[in-house]
Amino acid sequence: HWADGMQSLHGIHVHGFPNAFVIGIAQGGNLISNITHNLEESGTTIARVIAHALHAEAEEVEATAEAERAWVDSLEPRFLEYVIGLECTPGYYNNEGGPIGRRERLNMSGYSGGPVAFFALLEAWRKSGTFEGLAFRKP
Repeated sequence: HWADGMQSLHGIHVHGFPNAFVIGIAQGGNLISNITHNLEESGTTIARVIAHALHAEAEEVEATAEAERAWVDSLEPRFLEYVIGLECTPGYYNNEGGPIGRRERLNMSGYSGGPVAFFALLEAWRKSGTFEGLAFRKP
């Protein structure tokens, strides 16, 4: 599943790993200058998802394969709009000057609208209460 790089919904939810939540920057806000804001947004999202699962008496929550694919598909073609410094001195952001294939694009990608737009999207997604793209399963 991840041979070609990280795949997720919002950088948090992963199909095939129920009840597992990723906290990081990839495929989300990707705001490097303020990591704590990324962590706060992810934590708030995870707490809301868990609260919804408890209210629905669901034992498992997991991203659907379709939602995960749609999110990744929305990020990948716009990778170069988001990433800067590919021509700079080899470093973290340009794979140490090595080739950048699909794996590197997925592992480094963030929401192409930028972190502020991503956090607004995530807040609207949380507030909708539908948690579109997640499957809640009862026992």
